[in-house]
Amino acid sequence: MSLNLNLSSRIVLNKVSEEFYNPKTAVERSELTQREKIPTSIFPSEEEGVKRIADAIEAKIKSQARLGKNCVLGLGTGQSLTHIYEELVRRHNEEKLSFKNVVAFNAYEYFPLNGNKHSSIKQLREQFFSKVDIPEENIHSMDGTIPQEKVQDQCRQYERQIQEAGGIDIMLLGIGRSGNIAANEPGSMMTSATRLILVDATSRQEMTMSFDGQDQVPPCSITLGIGNILAARKVFIVAWGDEKADIIKKTVEGPFQDTTPASYLQTHNDAHIIVDLAAAAKLTRIEHPWLVTSCEWTDQMIRAALVWLCGITHKPVLKLTNKDYNQNGLSDLLALYGSAYNTNIKIFNDLQHTITGWPGGKPNADDTYRPERAKPFPKRVVVFSPHPDDDVISMGGTIRRLVQQGHDIHIAYETSGNIAVNDEEVTRFMHFINGFNQIFSDDKDQVIKTKYQEIKKFLANKKEGDIDTRDVLNIKGLIRRGEARTACTYNGIPLDHVHFLDLPFYESGRVEKLPMTIKDVNIVRKFLQQIKPHQIYIAGDLADPHGTHRKCTNAVLAAIDLEEQEHAGWLKDCRIWMYRGAWAEYPVEYIEMCVPMSPEELRAKRNAILKHSSQADSAPYLGNDERLFWQRAEDRNRATAKLYDDLGLASYEAMEAFVEYHPQTYAK
Repeated sequence: MSLNLNLSSRIVLNKVSEEFYNPKTAVERSELTQREKIPTSIFPSEEEGVKRIADAIEAKIKSQARLGKNCVLGLGTGQSLTHIYEELVRRHNEEKLSFKNVVAFNAYEYFPLNGNKHSSIKQLREQFFSKVDIPEENIHSMDGTIPQEKVQDQCRQYERQIQEAGGIDIMLLGIGRSGNIAANEPGSMMTSATRLILVDATSRQEMTMSFDGQDQVPPCSITLGIGNILAARKVFIVAWGDEKADIIKKTVEGPFQDTTPASYLQTHNDAHIIVDLAAAAKLTRIEHPWLVTSCEWTDQMIRAALVWLCGITHKPVLKLTNKDYNQNGLSDLLALYGSAYNTNIKIFNDLQHTITGWPGGKPNADDTYRPERAKPFPKRVVVFSPHPDDDVISMGGTIRRLVQQGHDIHIAYETSGNIAVNDEEVTRFMHFINGFNQIFSDDKDQVIKTKYQEIKKFLANKKEGDIDTRDVLNIKGLIRRGEARTACTYNGIPLDHVHFLDLPFYESGRVEKLPMTIKDVNIVRKFLQQIKPHQIYIAGDLADPHGTHRKCTNAVLAAIDLEEQEHAGWLKDCRIWMYRGAWAEYPVEYIEMCVPMSPEELRAKRNAILKHSSQADSAPYLGNDERLFWQRAEDRNRATAKLYDDLGLASYEAMEAFVEYHPQTYAK
């Protein structure tokens, strides 16, 4: 059996025809990319994009070696580049690719640093340099530990080192959600040089993966400037996943401006954007291909086109006219269906059929146009929740419907969620335990007394950046388990249907998790084999800024894929639905099931979320969004309902949206 631990990278809502991302001729490419100002290569998966970049770096290293020259690389850090470094290391180990003629320059370093515990160069060494044969003297980096008054001199010296090395042959960088490249934040000038720069809030939040929380991220970075990056002979900017789709569109198709520093690459004669389909989702040739080329009109594309047309005309579907179609490049649809009326009716019915009050299927009903089948009934349902509150945040209303309609619901919490509990919560529970012991055990339980003193001492002496002891992490995990059980009981789910998988990858004690492995997959797979569900709900919200959702989803998808390879009988009668959580929502044109909620049902969902009291108003990893999780969920659900209302469909208080996952479609 083959094991794929990154199937989430193949989840693309827009089932894009290959002709749009991989045109066969230069003429076709020119037509499709007419709005793109930087050459952009789109790959079906991250793995294929990684291979393309590794090929280019390998070719340059070898061509320079044949000339007796060094290959000079400018390198960034971050999740987007991790798999590229892994592929280069693999080629070194398995294909004997040598890095002896490579000279490397770190693109930016955090400042100020107390030692190099979380330094950028440390990440590069751990991921790449220490695993290949690059000479130590060929590795260059800024020093984030020097006094501030020496930074400017260091910057000038760093630029001289690059010049003495012959300039940078290939610059390899990721891109931040604000369009920053290296640490050049919005407002950076095109001619900016290596310098000390204040890191903005968005970038600080993205950097938390390398630190133990946003408060630990240094306020500044020493970074190569835009001018230094543009001086490189070739530049690769890399982005994977739908969370980068908006900034890729701004960078590639938007105006050249300092509010999007990456847009300066529009002036470079050999800059390349490398993305997967998810990160390319907002580019015109992917999102609205009818604006740049003729299309083969699939049902999904027609729905996307009409939702777009409703948005720009501010009309509901059934009020669109022939004139609206003709004036906005959709006359092909009039020729295909004969009139605006016919097209409108088709898409109106298509959208109407996504709405259901029976997410588990309605028994003894015609299910021809329903999102879920009527039989079997009742269904065994598994809801996978990455953290111990994602279930109620993301689909709390749907869970209550499934319970009320008689289905057999199991909630599987994939991680302990222990790092997202503040120390104050531990102290509060410790006081309770100590008081309980004094009242009911006459203060004689030596184990409790000893542990109480140990944990109290640790918390009193804990410094910023210290990892919690296993005892403290266990208590934090217990707090979250208790909250999850309370929320499940409120929703009518029996406690023997509440499962805590505690996947090992999460238990690093830090924001940055361990690699997800076959151990995690086997835990999920064993659980699925026990339940044999008819319906599975998984987290499709891969924009979670800390990466836990993606790893949890990959573990579930890998388990399902292995079961499919083994031709597991239960999987033939199972449907898999993806939900999104507090971070984003599915675009209405791709929603396949939408479950409405009344005001009372929305209030019940809020109550279930609030059972997770440790996350209610003081969770340490809320991100940049200052709204509490229940507020985000309600705003998101109300916004979905409003979109349906604006399109002329039924008006509800709130709605939860789902997209179906087809293992054979996505995984093969």
